[in-house]
Amino acid sequence: MATSKASTVEQYLEELPPERRAVVSKVRDLVRRNLPKGYNEMMAFGMIGYGIPLSRYPRTYNGQPLSYVALAAQKNYYALYLMGPYMNGEQGKELAEAFKKAGKTMDLGKSCLRFKSLDDLPLDAIGRVIASTPPEDLIAHYEVVRGKR
Repeated sequence: MATSKASTVEQYLEELPPERRAVVSKVRDLVRRNLPKGYNEMMAFGMIGYGIPLSRYPRTYNGQPLSYVALAAQKNYYALYLMGPYMNGEQGKELAEAFKKAGKTMDLGKSCLRFKSLDDLPLDAIGRVIASTPPEDLIAHYEVVRGKR
């Protein structure tokens, strides 16, 4: 799927063929069940995003909400963008270990976890990773990396 022009999550899901919508919906449910309070669901960069609203933290470099997780159906795979393992090496190691323990192959580049089906994912481990970073920690990390203004 090319970058979506949908303005709402519901529109995004309606654009997907039923079988792809089912996979994205299940991962979306996983994210929403584990997402710490303070993050909002929104459309971001043509995909479903979860981040800190500008009303809470407006000082981002690009004027967009500070992103924590994103989910997209790409042409040949699905993508789950996880900032936690990207910014926290320990979380990255834990996620890699969970994949190994489950006998699954982790296809991760920077923050993008690519998968072709739900069976490719250790869902419990991904839920734990998502649940492990409250918004305050994401903001603190962002300010250290970007230099507090």
